[in-house]
This record gives sequence, structure tokens and C-alpha cells, in this order.
Amino acid sequence: MSANNNQFYASLPVNNISLGDLFINDKLFFNVPGDWHVIITDIKNSTTAVMNGKHENVNLIATGSIVSVLNIAFKADISVPFFFGGDGATFIVPPSILESVMQALALHKENTLKTFELALRTGTIPVKQIYDAGYKLCISKFCCTGNFTIPIVLGNGLSYAEKEIKGNDNLTNYQSQTDELDLSGMQCRWDKIPPPEDYEEVLTLLVLALHEDEQPEVFRYVICHIDRIYGDTKKRQPISVPKLKLKTTFNRLEKAMRERISKSMVVEMLKHWATMLITYIYLRTKKGKKYLDKLVEMSDTLVIDGKINTVITGSPNQRKELQEVLSKMEDEGQIYYGFHVSSESVMSCYVRDLEDDHIHFVDGAEGGYTKAAGFIKQKLAR
Repeated sequence: MSANNNQFYASLPVNNISLGDLFINDKLFFNVPGDWHVIITDIKNSTTAVMNGKHENVNLIATGSIVSVLNIAFKADISVPFFFGGDGATFIVPPSILESVMQALALHKENTLKTFELALRTGTIPVKQIYDAGYKLCISKFCCTGNFTIPIVLGNGLSYAEKEIKGNDNLTNYQSQTDELDLSGMQCRWDKIPPPEDYEEVLTLLVLALHEDEQPEVFRYVICHIDRIYGDTKKRQPISVPKLKLKTTFNRLEKAMRERISKSMVVEMLKHWATMLITYIYLRTKKGKKYLDKLVEMSDTLVIDGKINTVITGSPNQRKELQEVLSKMEDEGQIYYGFHVSSESVMSCYVRDLEDDHIHFVDGAEGGYTKAAGFIKQKLAR
């Protein structure tokens, strides 16, 4: 596909076949244009922050980085692939919006340090550098559920980019020259979400293939076993409408992120309760119920960025059965895996409109993705 332009990702076909079959069909994957750029955001020492009970802050900061980038892309009429990672995010963007995106993220970084005393790393490298270093970066579009489409990346290109950016301070020294950070649409209204009825736990799982050329078959094998043990995407979905509960506390985190600290806390409290009341009433209307159903469909519980990252629900016995499969693969030198088990999941949202344009980022409670990644880091270090 010759699409070295802004519409490269938008023009990719959407695949409705099974994910396992998609992995092994290389004709459905396309090389990202060399003049596009990979952008990485992540919170330094996020594991320590999570252990200190700051997991909600960590998720909110990661969500804020996605919202700021997507708002820029939306205004430019450009569709970009992005990947939520719990303590950060990854983007692949065309050169036309690179500078404005990096400026916005630099301001987000300043706000994060000032508001939460957490250091956000933001950096970028060109896709051509990834190819010159000998790594793959192939992308496809997959219809996950209903109309919800996600990017699927094969190759170690994004992992290489992350290592380069984390290891070189020169790649992360963008200074903000803007005072405009558009976080419109960012919401954090939902309380921690227990598993659906008759389910017992939430599993946050990361799987890394040790050999780049074996990724398609390895990922297919893992996903097929997850399907066999847990059921399809709908069956293992950790978010369900009956378990959704609006936060009743004043959302200090979201307010601080938006820097809307008023001189009058009374005014802020009144605004909060007015919004709560309107939301409460809306969710009981026909349109509101449709939105909740769509919310479940548009929950981002599967991220494939050269690794498998997923949040699913099931029973301890199902988890133990999956662990046996993954441990065998690990013993055979095919993968490393990490996981975190919690009794709830957490969700932050990007709502451009209540009808069709919203996405919901899901993580295991207490920093599921961050803790699961910690296990893999330990294994890689060994």
C-alpha cells in the first residue's frame, strides 16, 4: 500500500476475521510509512507510584496524554493508531501533526509534574529509524466487537522505540512553547468496577514473544487458548452495565488535570453535583441506556502493540489453566508473561459525543498493567 500520507491509517481495511487468523495472514498487515513517527509517553518510576497508592493518578495521566493527542488529530482530520498502557501510551503519527502533538505533550508533562509530582517521559523517533535498526513495524485494523476497531501491530518496532526513548534524554527534552492543552472529552466518572455477575476476578495479562519472527504463531496460540478457556471477547469482558456506578465523590483528580481550580470550592462543588445530576438522569433515558450498552462495546480491553496486553474476567480455575499453558510456553523459550489479579477494574473515558464517538480505557485495579509489566521486566533482567 503506497500511502505515505496523513490518511495511511484511515485508509487501512477493517478485518472481521478471527484475531488468531489475522495474526498469521501477513497480506493483511502493512508497513507503517517511514516518514511517520512513533511517540511514547510513560511515567518514570510508575511501579513505585502504584505501590504507593497512586494508581488512579497514573491511569489519569496516561488517559490525558491520549486525549490531548486525539483532539489534535481530530481537528486535523487525521486518524492515528494509539495504544493505552496503564502508565503511559504509544502513538504513531504523520509528520504534519508531530510538532503540535509534542508541544501539547510537553505541556501535559509540565502539568503532571506540578499537579501530581510525577515525571512523565515524552519522546519520539521516526519510523525510518526503526526500519534502519532492523526491526519490523506492521499494522492492521481489527474489528473487536460491534463497530469497535483497534490497531494490531506485529514486530518489535514499538519496543525498540520505547527502549531508545527511555535510554536517551535527548529524545525527551521537548520544551513546551504553548499554553493550549485540549483535554475536552476526558472523563473519569466511574467508580471501580467489580466483575460481571457470576465472575470472580479480573486478570490483567501481558505476553511478550521472545523472537520477532515467531510473533504471529505465538500470539495466535495464546489467543486461541484464551478463547478456549475464557470464551470469546464478550464472555470475558470485565465491564458490564449492572456493575457500573457513578463516582459520588468530588473528582479532584480530573479537576486538577484540567487546571480548573476555582477560588471558590463551593462553586466547583455545585458544578460537580449539577453534572452528576444531569448524568444520572440522562443514563436513565432511552438514549442513556443505549450509551451504556455502547460503552461496554467500546471498552478498550485488548491492546496488541507487538505484545498482547489484555484485561479479562473469569475464575481462579480458568486463570490457573491459562497459567499452565503460558508457563509451558515460557519454559520452552517462546514467551515471557506477567499478570496481575484484582477484584475490580478501573476505567477512564474519552467522550467526544454520547452517540458514537467515545472510547473507554480499562486497566486492572491497583495498577494492573504496571504490575504485570513489572514481572516481565524482572524476567528480561534475568
